[in-house]
Amino acid sequence: MRIRLRSLALLTGLALTATVAAAVPASAVIGGTESATPYDFMVSLQYDSPRPDGHRCGAVLIAPQWAVTAGHCANTPTGSAVGVPRGWKVRVGSLDTMTGGEVTDVDKFYRRIVTYNPPGEDIALLHLRNPVRAKPVRLAGATPAVGTPVRILGWGAASTGCDDFADPKCFPRKLREAETEIVPLDRCWDDDGRILPLCVGRSEPPVGPGTTDSGGPALIRSGDGWALAGTVVGPGDRGADFPDMYTDVSKNSAWINGIVTGTDVPPDSPIPNIEGTAEVGSCKGAVVRAATARPEDPALALTNGHCVPSGRPAPGKALVDRPADLPRPVTIADREGYPKTSARATRLVYATMTGTDIALYRLDKTYAQLAKEGAKVFRLTTTPMRAGDRLLMAYSSSRPRCTVETVVPHLREAGYQQDDSVRYAASDTCVSGPGYSGSALLSRDGQTVVGINNTHNRDGENCTEGNPCEVGRDGAVKVLKGRSYGQQVFRISACLTKGSRIDLSRPGCRLTSA
Repeated sequence: MRIRLRSLALLTGLALTATVAAAVPASAVIGGTESATPYDFMVSLQYDSPRPDGHRCGAVLIAPQWAVTAGHCANTPTGSAVGVPRGWKVRVGSLDTMTGGEVTDVDKFYRRIVTYNPPGEDIALLHLRNPVRAKPVRLAGATPAVGTPVRILGWGAASTGCDDFADPKCFPRKLREAETEIVPLDRCWDDDGRILPLCVGRSEPPVGPGTTDSGGPALIRSGDGWALAGTVVGPGDRGADFPDMYTDVSKNSAWINGIVTGTDVPPDSPIPNIEGTAEVGSCKGAVVRAATARPEDPALALTNGHCVPSGRPAPGKALVDRPADLPRPVTIADREGYPKTSARATRLVYATMTGTDIALYRLDKTYAQLAKEGAKVFRLTTTPMRAGDRLLMAYSSSRPRCTVETVVPHLREAGYQQDDSVRYAASDTCVSGPGYSGSALLSRDGQTVVGINNTHNRDGENCTEGNPCEVGRDGAVKVLKGRSYGQQVFRISACLTKGSRIDLSRPGCRLTSA
C-alpha cells in the first residue's frame, strides 16, 4: 500500500537509516488557472509551515464557526483526536494566503483517526474562535457518481518537481482552480469493496492537488451554487500522482453534524506528559547531565550514533570532537510536546555504533541557561540496565512503557556489534520502528536516562541492516523477527570532563576509542 499525503503533517525518522519521509511535492491545481474571484468558503489553515506565507493545508468553511479539513492536517505533537491547538489560524474567503478575507484562530479540533486500510476517514473539523461573516458551503447529500464534473481549489505546489517552499512560482500565494471530474476508484486504489474515498482528477494532462493542498475541496454544482463533495487526502496505492483521493464528505456527514450541532461531541483526548523529548537532527533524543556536570557547562544532547547526518562511525571506530553537523537547532519539548526552547549544536563530542549506539552533541547553551528557560534535562545514569527493569521511552507523542526482557550479550547488525543490549518484552508498547531512533529510555521515575532505543528486526533476516541478530556468550546466533532493542549508556559519564568534553583515556572510561 502506498499513500503520500498532500500536506506537511507527517514527518518521521527511520530507525537505523535515520532518514526523513515527507510528503512528496507534486503537481498542484495545474491544467487550470489562477482564480479570478474569491470563494467565501475557501480557507487557508496556517501553522508550523516552512512556507513563508504560513500556509499548511486547505480547509472549507461549512458553518460560521466551523471548517472541515483533512484529518492529517489537524496534527498536534501527541496526535490527539480531540484537543486545543496552539498557534493555528485560518484566513477565510481570500484569494491570497497573506492578505484579505477574515482571519481568526482555531480554538478546538476534532479529528477522525486516519486509517490507511481503508483510507477513507481522513477528516477533521476546526472550531473557529470567532464566527466569520463569510458564507459557508453546503455539504453534498450523497456520493457523486463517476463522471460528475468537479472543481478543485488550492494554494499548493504549482508544478511538478517543486521542492523550494520559498519560491513563489512553486508555492504561489494566489488561489488556483481547475475543472476535472470524479473517476473510477480503481484509478486511485485497488478497490476491495471496503474503501470510502472519492477519486478525482486525471493523469493526462495531469490535474490534481500538490503539497500543502491537503484538506482542500472537490466542489460539485448544487443549484446556482456549490456543494462540498470531498476534501484532499492525496495519491493512493496505484503509484501515480494523479488522479487523487478525496475523503467522501457525505459518508462522514453524521459525524460532522453531531459535532456542529452539539448532539454527539467526542470528549477531549488525554494528553500524556512527554516533557523533555528532544528533536536531534532527524532523530529523537534528550538533553542529559552527568552527576559531575556544573551549571556553567555547555549542555549535552544524546541520540543514536546512526543518526549522525555526516555519516555513521565505521565499525570498531568512533567520531570524536568534530564540527557539529545538525542542520537545525535541537528543540526540547514541553509537557504537551510543543517546543519549550531550542539550542544549536556546536560540536559533535562523540559518536559510535560499536559497543553501544550513541552520539553526544555539545550545545550553545549551558545547563543553567536551559534551566532558566524551563527546559527538561535528564540525569545520566551510571548503572547498567538489567533484566526485569521497567522503563519509559521518551518518544515525541507518548511515553511507551517497556520491560527489559533480557540483556543480550551481543547484538550484530550490518557489520556492527553492540554489547549488553536490552530486548524489550514482546507485549510492551515500546518499539523501535520508523521515527523512534534516539528515543531515550528512562527509569520509572521519568528523571534518569538509563538507555537509548535503537533498532528492530524487521524481516527476520540474520544480522543484516534492519535485522539485528542476538549472539550469546557461547557464540550461538538467534534471530527474533519483530523484536526491538535498546542500548546501554551507563559508560558515558566516566568519560566526560569539565566543559562537557570527552576524554577516552580517563580511568574507568570504556567507550570505543577513535
